[in-house]
Amino acid sequence: MSDDVNEFRQQMADVKPLAPDDTVVLPKKTHKGNVEARRAAAEKALEDDINYLSMEFVDLVEPEESVEYRRDGVQHGVYKRLKQGHYGIEASLDLHHHTLRQARQALFDFIQLCHRRGVRSAIVVHGMGRHSKPHPALLKSYVVKWLKQLDPVMAFHSAQRQHGGAGSVYVMLRKNADQKLENRERHQKR
Repeated sequence: MSDDVNEFRQQMADVKPLAPDDTVVLPKKTHKGNVEARRAAAEKALEDDINYLSMEFVDLVEPEESVEYRRDGVQHGVYKRLKQGHYGIEASLDLHHHTLRQARQALFDFIQLCHRRGVRSAIVVHGMGRHSKPHPALLKSYVVKWLKQLDPVMAFHSAQRQHGGAGSVYVMLRKNADQKLENRERHQKR
């Protein structure tokens, strides 16, 4: 045997094993109930959350990039007027200093409220995000994604320089039910 093993045995010669009654038995922790409670709470929160905007993968947009989107059925002339900033801005939302989760909720609530109130043209200020971490323009990229997911949004385009340029987006909303009814009645009277 080596000298180290012999020395170890000599050092341990007077050590006695613990008696069985000297040991402390700790109760086994079961995380099962805790996990089930957390899962149930998370599922309940999802059921309560009508906000369907996705926080998953996003196609990144460059900070200076102009963004645009138009659903089928939006006339070219109407979209061109939106793009040039010719529609009056009826409502605005500033997302500066919002976390992604806060911005997601604020944008969802803003678009729903605008639609209910009959707002047809709005602006969302998301900033350029040149210095955002971990990726530049992360909030801008998500705003573009989310606006496409929102049913009342008919079109959007980066704003003109006087309204924030690439750090803002004009949003065109579809008519709400009351506006559609009013429009039908107006055209039937002719």
